[in-house]
Amino acid sequence: MAELLKGKAVADALVEKLHVRVDALKERGVQPGLAIVRVGAREDDLSYERAAERRMQSVGIDVQKFSLPADCSQEDLLQVIGEVNDSPTIHGCLMLRPLPRHLDEVTACEALDPEKDVDGITQSSIYGVFANQQMGFSPCTADACVRLLDHYGYGLEGARVTVVGRSLVIGKPVAMMLQARNATVTMCHTRTRDLPAECRRAEVLVVAAGHRGTVGADAVAPGQVVVDVGVNWDAEAERLVGDVKFDEVEPIVSAITPVPGGVGSVTTAVLASHVVEAAERTICEQG
Repeated sequence: MAELLKGKAVADALVEKLHVRVDALKERGVQPGLAIVRVGAREDDLSYERAAERRMQSVGIDVQKFSLPADCSQEDLLQVIGEVNDSPTIHGCLMLRPLPRHLDEVTACEALDPEKDVDGITQSSIYGVFANQQMGFSPCTADACVRLLDHYGYGLEGARVTVVGRSLVIGKPVAMMLQARNATVTMCHTRTRDLPAECRRAEVLVVAAGHRGTVGADAVAPGQVVVDVGVNWDAEAERLVGDVKFDEVEPIVSAITPVPGGVGSVTTAVLASHVVEAAERTICEQG
């Protein structure tokens, strides 16, 4: 039976430190605030929004929600982002992605004030991740993967890591962050030739393909650590599931993150820490 790498312990350790920092901000008259921008009502987006809101409230961060219909115009979305940029009570913004296909996601991301980009969606933040420089904030989910592995003591120095997924949301940034920790990283995706064979070579397997059931028993090997980043709504079972076929994979590998209860819970804690840091930076800028 594999060790379950539950996110609660990781998140609790991070949140405990955040309470002190939020109290210090409030003593200086700063109430940290997060804006959540959502287009449409996808179940996975709604689930993450609820989890993020609960996490912010538990830490003492105010939340303002901006919800738009799935068929909203680009102008409508940009207007909301402008409101977020102009608000002095909002220190960070979480824009749930992917956006509907008729919207220009790159333009929407670039419209956000980089100082409020707490989820690594602007080009300056992305450059910071790829260049391993302290610029902006890293994507929360990618950050959460690394923190989770650190918490459970899985060393990354020289480790063979395979990342399945190539999006700028998770796959590419987490690969860069793992390389910055001196892991030897192989990037794969759903069109990789003989994907199962590539996955079996890894010591640590990070699955962020965005497709339910991408990795099954044929793609894992004994002794592996599997980090399942996927969040997919299973309409038949009426529950959230990952990109990994958990029931097939768990008996084989040495450790695996559950879905839900794994990376997601750490992600919301990382998001809270980024919002707090963004609020702290405003004090530094004010002198």
